[in-house]
Amino acid sequence: MTAMGFASMGEDVRLSDRASYYNCGGIHIGSHVRVDDFCVLSAGEGGIVIGDYVHIAVYCSLIGKGRIELRDFSGLSSRVAVYSSNDDYTGRFLTNPTVPDEFRGVEHADVVLGRHALVGAGSVVLPGVVLNEGAAVGALSLVKKDCEAFSIYSGVPAKRIMKRRQDLLELERQLRSPEN
Repeated sequence: MTAMGFASMGEDVRLSDRASYYNCGGIHIGSHVRVDDFCVLSAGEGGIVIGDYVHIAVYCSLIGKGRIELRDFSGLSSRVAVYSSNDDYTGRFLTNPTVPDEFRGVEHADVVLGRHALVGAGSVVLPGVVLNEGAAVGALSLVKKDCEAFSIYSGVPAKRIMKRRQDLLELERQLRSPEN
C-alpha cells in the first residue's frame, strides 16, 4: 500500500484493490482499518483522516474539498456517502465540477465522525456535520446537522429518536488494555 503514496498508514490495514483512492497523499489511515470493495475515497484539500478500528463498508464514498475525519471505532455501513463539498441547487449558480469556480456556489466544510459514531446503510452526510462521540444514524437517513453524543438519529432529515447506551466504552477499554 505504501506504493500508492498514502500520507500515513498503521498496522493491520486491509484496503480493497477494487476500491478507488484519489490524492492518496492526503489520506491518513490508522491501524486495524478495513475499506471494502467499490468504495471511493477522494481526498480534497482538507484530506481524509481515518482513525483506528474503522470499517468502511462496500460502495461508500468520501468526497469533497473539506476535511473528512473518521475517528477511532467509527464506521460507515454500505452505500453511505460523506460529502465535505456540495453544490448550491437553488438555481443561483451553475453546478458540477466542469464549470469554472467563479460561476459555482459550492459549500465546503469539514465533516467529523467522532469515536464510536456509526452511519447506517444508504445514508448521506452533508458538509459541516459533526457526529459527536457515540452518535448513531439509522439507515437511509439524511444528516444535515450535528448529532449529539450517544444519541440515535434517523430520517430525512435525520432527527434524534433516543439515547444510545455507552457500554461500548468499557469494551474499548478492555480491548486496548495491555493484556490484549
